Amino acid sequence: MLDTLLSKLPWISKKHAPPIVPVIKLVGPIGMPMSFGRSISMASTVESIERAFAIKEAKAVALIINSPGGSPVQSTLIYKRIRALAEEKSIPVFAFAEDAAASGGYVLALAADEIFADASSVIGSIGVISAGFGFTGLIEKIGVERRVYTAGQSKSTLDPFKPENPEDVKRLKALQEDIHSEFIDMVRERRGDLLQEDQAELFSGEFWTGLRAEKLGLIDGIGDIRSVLRARFGDKVKMKVIGGSKPFWKRGGMMENLSAMGQSSLPETWSDDLLATLEERSLWSRLGL
Repeated sequence: MLDTLLSKLPWISKKHAPPIVPVIKLVGPIGMPMSFGRSISMASTVESIERAFAIKEAKAVALIINSPGGSPVQSTLIYKRIRALAEEKSIPVFAFAEDAAASGGYVLALAADEIFADASSVIGSIGVISAGFGFTGLIEKIGVERRVYTAGQSKSTLDPFKPENPEDVKRLKALQEDIHSEFIDMVRERRGDLLQEDQAELFSGEFWTGLRAEKLGLIDGIGDIRSVLRARFGDKVKMKVIGGSKPFWKRGGMMENLSAMGQSSLPETWSDDLLATLEERSLWSRLGL
């Protein structure tokens, strides 16, 4: 409001107004619905993305990324929306990795024209993973009989309560190879000749520190958002955070939803959140974080 009023005063020239860079925070695992935590999805970020690129005075858009990855679909949807708006508005995009921009988190970083990280940030993990458990020995031990009825011979693929089927694993591996190939194509398209090392190593699923990632061509430099943007746009650059996460009790009428659910529904909600939290923890743990 104050900026709008000042801009209308005759002695305030827009030529002397500080440069504005909208900042979008992309923090958490990707594609995991969590009531009490933070997660990234197209639905949760699209409003912030649209608002950031709608600021006419913006000199650039900055992405703060801190994610161990997650859903390849949600990562790609967000990536495509940012790229489409960047090209439509002719606005450069800068990405700044914090603890990690790995796997799907690195896909988000690829939406930027330039990627920066801390020297100790975890970068890369260009691969695809699927993990689960097998409970066949457990149910036999406790005397439980598994009964599954399907229409379609592959409907119970990878059922954790049945012995592993080599054909199921083969189909899963083929699916992973397709997703991995798309990921590799995206990296090659966005990073091109900047990639320095043997690409078999780059695309192995390995991850590196920011210092090593810079040498590999996965990022453009070591730096934080404040120092980089001030170097590019001057000391008076104004970084305007768009959106951002709210406390869980303010998200989507949380208190009203809890009241409406009643006591009988709370344990189920908590169990879902517990599983999501454990999965999130496993994503970070794979990176040693």
